Amino acid sequence: MNIGSLLTSSAASHPKSPAIVHGSLTMDYEQFNARVNRLSNALRRLGARPGDNVAILMVNCPQMLEAMFAVFKAGCGAVPINFRLHPSEFAFIIDDSEASVLITTEDFDQPIREVRADLPRVRHVITTGSAAGDVQNYDDVLDGESEQFVDVEVAPDDVAWLFYTSGTTGVPKGAMLSHRNLLGMTDRFYADIFPNFGDHEVVLHAAPLSHGSGLYGVPNVGGAAAHVFPGSTSFDPAWVLETIESQCVTNLFAAPAMIKRLVDCPAIDHADVSSLKAFVWGGAPMMVEDLQQALARFPNLVQIYGLGETPMTITSLSQRDHVLDGNATQTKRLASAGTRRTNVEVEVVDGDDNFQPVGETGEVVTRSDVMTQGYWRDAEATALALQNGWLHTGDLGYFDEDGYLFLMDRSKDMIISGGENIYPREIEEVLARHPAVREVAVIGVPDEQWGEAIKAVVSLVAGQDATEEGLIAYCKSNIASFKKPRSVDFVAEIPKNNYGKIMKRELREPYWKNHERSI
Repeated sequence: MNIGSLLTSSAASHPKSPAIVHGSLTMDYEQFNARVNRLSNALRRLGARPGDNVAILMVNCPQMLEAMFAVFKAGCGAVPINFRLHPSEFAFIIDDSEASVLITTEDFDQPIREVRADLPRVRHVITTGSAAGDVQNYDDVLDGESEQFVDVEVAPDDVAWLFYTSGTTGVPKGAMLSHRNLLGMTDRFYADIFPNFGDHEVVLHAAPLSHGSGLYGVPNVGGAAAHVFPGSTSFDPAWVLETIESQCVTNLFAAPAMIKRLVDCPAIDHADVSSLKAFVWGGAPMMVEDLQQALARFPNLVQIYGLGETPMTITSLSQRDHVLDGNATQTKRLASAGTRRTNVEVEVVDGDDNFQPVGETGEVVTRSDVMTQGYWRDAEATALALQNGWLHTGDLGYFDEDGYLFLMDRSKDMIISGGENIYPREIEEVLARHPAVREVAVIGVPDEQWGEAIKAVVSLVAGQDATEEGLIAYCKSNIASFKKPRSVDFVAEIPKNNYGKIMKRELREPYWKNHERSI
């Protein structure tokens, strides 16, 4: 099945249901599907053939969702790109994906011109801005095209989405997500994340469509939900809260950093968010202290855990497990990544790929229909990630006796000090409870005696003070002494990537310069 057929079906069964809401623009499913079909016809006219890749570099807007589904329907591979990347970074992705067509918004007209010489494979550039030279206007391209299009027949394992990793550990890699992957992802959304999905659903795309929000767009299109788009590229907590109320938003995806900004926003005190049925969060860890604060405001939180290589995740912590003032077991579960998703195998293995028993820490591995086939044009990375039929996540964790997965850290983030394995998240959870600490990241730095020493990098709450000695003593009073930081650095902001993940590699780099360590 072509995953683009989800739109075809929704337009047939719910033609007059609202599909797009963007400022004063409202478009129903019949109109939305017609525009997508016109773009699919235009791509065919421009020479894009089934199996070709089409790069999509756009800010969150209705045209981006149109472009994604037009590419799906045409049997091509969509390559959505994070709009916050530097021109040299998005140029690498466009060229590496061998995209023959680039669809973009006018925000990137000038940056594209600057890197155009680095994109020899791109034959056509389509922009929502002005046409110039070999650049064509988006609406002009649609003009005159038929509103009818027969969705291209594809094999289940044909690439539908080339998902480029955020590149926190090096050059981005394109995880090949097939039509089978996206269909399995969609089914699991209805089964596990949003089992009460029904008529008149409304999804708010506050996070980038190139990542989690775009993946969530697929099942929401399949369920004929209305898609609400922001009016700007920046995340505006007050606008999000107002829009949840005014548009009766029923579900959205957000990273922990976004949720923290919503909770800290003064408008939260009078915001009505009762329409939300599922507020899905993921993409990075959230400290239990922050999660409890969020739960006091948003009772319908659902956590997801996974990778771009396993779209829509491999485990989830359901709404029923997001409990405030529960018993000790329930409170502990807030620190977990939840339980295995429907029809998804997840295990923990040692260095020889032997399954670990309950309570033993090892690398998290998974296999299912939502697992990538591998990385685009990168056989070495594919062989490293996919071993014996299992995807190796690079994350360390353990299962408890009730089947809940507890993540300790990325394997590269684990600190080995004096022969002891130390998991930074344990220390971060403690420091996050300190009233003066806004954000914290714990890393290992070189130490002649111990090999690695524990360093905490901390940003403080505005108007609050803390000292290195005080924070170290606070840790010592809450965890084993050997786990306490030996030093603390104070910074205004902890560096994050474009998806809100803390860049520990960037934090470690200055300390490990001229030292032997894989970072």
